[in-house]
Amino acid sequence: MHKKTYCLALIGTVASLFLCNAPLFASETDNRIETSAQQSYVFRTYLKGDDIKVQSEDGLVTLSGTVSEGDHKALASETVAGLPGVKSVSNNLVDKGDNPAANSDAWVAARVKSTLLFHRNVSGTQTDIFAKNGTVTLRGEAINTAQKDLSTEYAKDVEGVKDVINEMTVASAGEKPDTTFGQKVDTMGELIDDASITALVKTTLLSHRSTSALHTTVDTKDGMVKLGGKAKNAAERDLASKIVVDVHGVKSVFNNMTIE
Repeated sequence: MHKKTYCLALIGTVASLFLCNAPLFASETDNRIETSAQQSYVFRTYLKGDDIKVQSEDGLVTLSGTVSEGDHKALASETVAGLPGVKSVSNNLVDKGDNPAANSDAWVAARVKSTLLFHRNVSGTQTDIFAKNGTVTLRGEAINTAQKDLSTEYAKDVEGVKDVINEMTVASAGEKPDTTFGQKVDTMGELIDDASITALVKTTLLSHRSTSALHTTVDTKDGMVKLGGKAKNAAERDLASKIVVDVHGVKSVFNNMTIE
């Protein structure tokens, strides 16, 4: 009898400890989610000018505050959704920016700008972009001819762009930065988390006209990106790999997309 009573008491003690520690565990997870979001590469780099509050409760995350551009709202949501422990994201962010009308010159220029920003082998910050009646003009300085040509290729693949005039100059040998083309972020030692890479890959695929309609799943582990989903043909699948491998932080791409 005494043994049975002892066992019941022990079970009750263990159960009470579990119940007491459950909220503590949830609190630690929520704190980690909130901290990881604010410290992510996307939040520190692309959303640093926005006022975004991240609140997590048992893995249910709510985003509130303001962003300067409509694209930032989706980018924030995608980044947080990829963090460990996140079950869902409620996006209550308010866009305070003066968003141009769809397909207007300002709208086209903004989409080209954001597309170049996410790619490693081109420089969105060093490229001036002008649009008129669907024709985009690129100006600024490229580190070499390959970067200039790739800027043209990416710009042409943005929705709303009819033609591209590239007036970028190529830096002379003495002015070129000491960096390997295609590895600028990596050689600078910038740490890019997996959640940010996943968000950038998804956003980049949507920004390119050639891949915007693809039903693609993206999973990132230590910078290695795995693509799933369906493509219409081999060319479309290969193009997805080519675009993704040039996104900031991506070390390699495993394309498991199937052909319809």
